[in-house]
Amino acid sequence: MPELSSAHNLAGMKLLFYALFLLLIASTCKSSTLEDTCRSFAAGHPSIGYDYCVKTFQADEASAAAADARALAAIAARIAEAKANATAARVAALSALEKDARRRGRLDVCAEVYSDAVDQLGQAAEDIAGGAVTLQDAMTQLSAALDAPGTCEDAFGEADDTSPLAAEDAEFKKLATVALAVAASLTPPPPSSLRPRISD
Repeated sequence: MPELSSAHNLAGMKLLFYALFLLLIASTCKSSTLEDTCRSFAAGHPSIGYDYCVKTFQADEASAAAADARALAAIAARIAEAKANATAARVAALSALEKDARRRGRLDVCAEVYSDAVDQLGQAAEDIAGGAVTLQDAMTQLSAALDAPGTCEDAFGEADDTSPLAAEDAEFKKLATVALAVAASLTPPPPSSLRPRISD
């Protein structure tokens, strides 16, 4: 009987070791997907870089379970959508306190483009999940959302006014650039005349 118990324990330990080994492999593969995606991103966007890309994804728990770059692209769109939502809320708060009608008008421009960006990024995340058929639609939505911070900053710059949203605009631009670049990596490169504009 002791021999049988010992054999049973040994079999149990082997099973446990095998299960842990499989978990380690799965975790390594997912980590490798994120790291490979961010390495590719950083090669094209050195001013934003690898560390920023990794940190962005690691801040979202869903990234740990992402099996491939498509899943990461959808997550990146959702992360950027959350930032657009937060920026829209900040714009609303600033506008409510602003007494100068002309400055409030500039904030209205920002409110409009960030409201649009929230919708565009939400749709992009759905389109990415939809597969290759809707991936080009996602790229269009992501490209449009990426215009929001520049339009907001221009509203103040053209009036020679200091933007109160410079930090938010800069951060959103980086997040939207990550989302667009990761989504772009899922498709074969189009002719140069049709390539989406991705800039740091």
